[in-house]
Amino acid sequence: MHDRLAVHELLQRWWFIYDEGDFDAWEDAFAEDVWFTTRTDSGDHPHEEFIASDNRGRADVLAWQREHRLGSPYPLRHNGTNIHITGETDDEVSFASYIFVTTTQDGLPSNLASGIVRGVARREEGVYRFAEVHVVLDTMKAATLAEQRGLTANR
Repeated sequence: MHDRLAVHELLQRWWFIYDEGDFDAWEDAFAEDVWFTTRTDSGDHPHEEFIASDNRGRADVLAWQREHRLGSPYPLRHNGTNIHITGETDDEVSFASYIFVTTTQDGLPSNLASGIVRGVARREEGVYRFAEVHVVLDTMKAATLAEQRGLTANR
């Protein structure tokens, strides 16, 4: 049986140490063979080159994360919400959540991004680490769900 709270804590701790640039604490959050991707839902954001990543292995993930964080504003606040477990195996727990990111502008909080995070946490030697993290930021023009998916209502 998995410790679901520990999986929630892993995600929440990651966002905190990422935002604060606590580089020394990052390594312990990731499995050696981690796969980490980021992109926008539209794929054509003006900063897509800065946003998009597809890295495998702890060393490559940490290198990209460090470069990305150093090029991002401070303060930066990633707020994970609606975190929930989507599946379990003997050693892994799949999860999903929303993400809401803020910074400051003119001394006031300012919305920066939102999106969906999906991932897998793996228990290694009693500690949960990210085996996969996939971040997709919202950039598409909002429309009704029916329009987005080409659906019609059936009564």
